[in-house]
Amino acid sequence: MTTSVPLFDPEAVPMVGDDAHLPPVDAARLLPDALRLRFAEPPQWQPEIPGDARVFEREPARASVLVPLVIHGDTLSVLLTRRTGHLRSHAGQVSFPGGRAEEHDADAVETALRETEEEVGLAREQVEVIGSLPAYTTITAFHVTPVVALVRSPLTLALDAFEVAEAFEVPLQFLMTPANHHRHRFEALGSARQFLSMPWEAPDAQGQRRRYFIWGATAAMIRNFYRFLSA
Repeated sequence: MTTSVPLFDPEAVPMVGDDAHLPPVDAARLLPDALRLRFAEPPQWQPEIPGDARVFEREPARASVLVPLVIHGDTLSVLLTRRTGHLRSHAGQVSFPGGRAEEHDADAVETALRETEEEVGLAREQVEVIGSLPAYTTITAFHVTPVVALVRSPLTLALDAFEVAEAFEVPLQFLMTPANHHRHRFEALGSARQFLSMPWEAPDAQGQRRRYFIWGATAAMIRNFYRFLSA
């Protein structure tokens, strides 16, 4: 995606609160069979954050991301990527693997699987798609469908070094606990704007402690996933 937005440092934007008043998703709902059932028999619900305020006026474009839930025994983790710093769009940001739909893609699921295989080398044979969340509209007018899947471990990944600097995992329980959802507010383009972040600290591939700042569209889609599971 080549459209760019004004650059700023999201980690420098003050935190104005968190959502500790909301309950975490019960651990029993975060097991593979429970997730399969939730998507097979979805509740009545609405996404909390359907999209960003648009900055660029252009024709909407379709895109998909994979929300890979990696099975580790009785627990699940979410596979995320950190984009390389030289990219024109979203450089250095944490994101789900995915991207723009191609004409030959049959549907949003195919886009998500293809892009994930290209970006991180995750074999489709390890992926069990269990459902999708409502499309999220980004600030650059991409309609992004989050495709949720269970992934068998262990993972053998092959990162596209041009696009992906690192792949890492965050426990699903951490992301489904609103006390870890931080709220930020700032002024831009003449109006007040806000976003969520979910900072996560863990050793990187070299064993060095790193702070991963999950924010923006990725954090918003995670928050919508929380609303889906807690409905």
